[in-house]
Amino acid sequence: MTETSAAEPGDALLAGAPDRFNPDELLQRYARGRVRHFGQRQLLTGLGGITLWIVDGPLIGLLAIALALLGEAVDCLYLRGVTDRLNRGVTVERVRRISTLTGLFQALTIAGCVSLAWFGHAGALSIVYPAAFLAGAAINAGVVLPYHRSAGIARLAVYGLTVVMFIADYLARVNDAPGVQAMNVAGLLILMYLVVTFVGYALGVFDRQKHNILALADQARMLESANEDLMRRDAETRRLATALDHANDSVLVCGPDGRITWVNDGFTRTNGFTFDEAVGKLPGEFLNAPETDPATVAEISAALQDGRPFRGEILNKTKTGERIWIETNLVPVKRADGDGPPDMFVAVERDITRAKEQERELALARDAAEDGARAKSEFLATMSHEIRTPMNGVIGMADLLCDTPLDDEQRHYADTIKASSQALLKIINDVLDLSKLDAGKVELSPEPFDLRHCLEGVVRLMRPEAEKKGLTLTTDIAADLPDLVIGDDGRIRQVLVNLLGNALKFTDTGGASVSARAVPDEDSWGVVIEVSDTGVGIPAAKLDTIFDSFAQADATTTRRYGGTGLGLAISRRLVETMSGTLTVTSREGAGACFRVSVPLSRVPADMQAAPPAAALTDEDIAQLAGLDILVAEDSSVNRFLIGKFLGDLGLTLRFAHDGGQAVTMSDSQTPDIILMDMSMPVLSGIEATRQIRARPGPQPVIVALTANAFADDRAACIEAGMEAFLTKPVSREELLDCLLRSRPQVAAASEA
Repeated sequence: MTETSAAEPGDALLAGAPDRFNPDELLQRYARGRVRHFGQRQLLTGLGGITLWIVDGPLIGLLAIALALLGEAVDCLYLRGVTDRLNRGVTVERVRRISTLTGLFQALTIAGCVSLAWFGHAGALSIVYPAAFLAGAAINAGVVLPYHRSAGIARLAVYGLTVVMFIADYLARVNDAPGVQAMNVAGLLILMYLVVTFVGYALGVFDRQKHNILALADQARMLESANEDLMRRDAETRRLATALDHANDSVLVCGPDGRITWVNDGFTRTNGFTFDEAVGKLPGEFLNAPETDPATVAEISAALQDGRPFRGEILNKTKTGERIWIETNLVPVKRADGDGPPDMFVAVERDITRAKEQERELALARDAAEDGARAKSEFLATMSHEIRTPMNGVIGMADLLCDTPLDDEQRHYADTIKASSQALLKIINDVLDLSKLDAGKVELSPEPFDLRHCLEGVVRLMRPEAEKKGLTLTTDIAADLPDLVIGDDGRIRQVLVNLLGNALKFTDTGGASVSARAVPDEDSWGVVIEVSDTGVGIPAAKLDTIFDSFAQADATTTRRYGGTGLGLAISRRLVETMSGTLTVTSREGAGACFRVSVPLSRVPADMQAAPPAAALTDEDIAQLAGLDILVAEDSSVNRFLIGKFLGDLGLTLRFAHDGGQAVTMSDSQTPDIILMDMSMPVLSGIEATRQIRARPGPQPVIVALTANAFADDRAACIEAGMEAFLTKPVSREELLDCLLRSRPQVAAASEA
């Protein structure tokens, strides 16, 4: 009736050790063991039944066998389906409770069989027989106790109560001599003690076996992990050794004293020294060249002594004496515990001679490019000044000429001079704008402005050109287009004038149109403006280059229509500077459509668009009477022009031919305002301003009036002490407006 378990292979036992002692696994092992050893238990059942047959008759013997088989059948039939029930999702607790009840029932049937023997002739003949039968059942229950504790306890409880019942019945029913009774009871108690001792021993053996198996499993896992780690490290070591041997970089391993213990093939390829020639030497003994930087050598030595990493560049020599630049990365390798000095140093070195040469060439190229950029800026500044200075005279004198009585032919000549001058000025401005964009020096001035007014103003400006060519010029501005937005309306106007000017220039029949719409966003408007025409169009092959600087769709374009090919390049860069896009769609002979998409910020409720500047009135101009103005200008034409602009306003007008004369005249009599040219002989306008600002006493308002139009020029003027900046060519209205804006500063200086 005892339960045994088949031995399992050691590896399988250790591999599944943790799972073997899970509650569900113990329950399944219990069920398998009970079912597997069903036949062995029935040997004792049959022996007991035959004994009762002989002593108490066939009926009692068969009844005992039937009762025992009934309990075993109920228990084993349920236990056979334990695994299936667990796989179907029945909980372990439910299966354990039911199997405890079947075990209890099986124990009761065993107790019934023993009771038949006890109360029959067999019990009267010998108390030992039923007691031994019951002890065997108790031992069997103790064996399975570790696997199913509740079923084992239930069986032992039934068997223990049965023994107590036997002892009480024996003392009350059997009339043996007192000595015999004492001996029989003592024998039963000793048998019970032996059963209890055996059960305790079995439980202890199970616990020790469990502990040992789990410990061995942990050790096996640790050993397996260590073996895997060792194999991985061994594989990594082999791969590392292979990689180092085939690496292009030089690899040196040095001992704690810095002497080489190993080098790879890359070292030999780079430096020419073989493994045997290098091992045992200090790298500096045979690699350092006379030109090697002593500071770098000292730094490497210090890193070796301190046991710290070093990364840097050093000039070495090869076996043939060739000088090479090496980038070295020196790393100390310490013991596993991390204590003490390094066990060795590993240096990975790379030949960067070619890279150093390229770096030198790149530096030379960069210097040449910077020199070229400086030469370009200086050329543009000189060109701007040299062209703008006479242009100021041409445009100004043309304006003055147009203000005189002229017949129709003379007025036509004067208007032609003005138009040609403006066209030349536009070319100059385009070149300067392109230069600023290339240098990234274009600065936007976002302010609230009326978008609809800006669009209508551009169309109004270009309408005379359309009418002169007999072209239509239409607009399609969406009704929901916002009136007030924040952006640089001057740059937007410049882009639209370029696009619409091109549309009219390249259109001979039909016309052009401007459409605008806006898509609201969270904090901005996505404004889309399209300029379309019915002109010559753009060939498909030229669409990708039409926005390049100095590009034209056709070589005959410049000869036929004029222009520099800068307008579209400048327009696209300006739009991109405003975080927008400028694209084109066109077919040759079917016109073109340029599409500007640019984000413009919403205007906060507390901000209003700046009102347009009002035209100067006679009352405004009369405020300039009495001012003392010194004009520092080396161009006689410009001096004459300014004299004509300001001569009839009732103010004092004095002229200086150079910067030195301007300083002298300012010292002798401090003017209210100085119009200062930047480029003059003797002293430049910048230096003259600095000298005037350095003198004690009253200070004039100094306004730059110059042909230098770069932002750097403006910044230099402001830094030198000038208050305002006018760019030539300047109109009479611009000059008068600047003088009026300077009056408050003149008044403040007089009060001081």
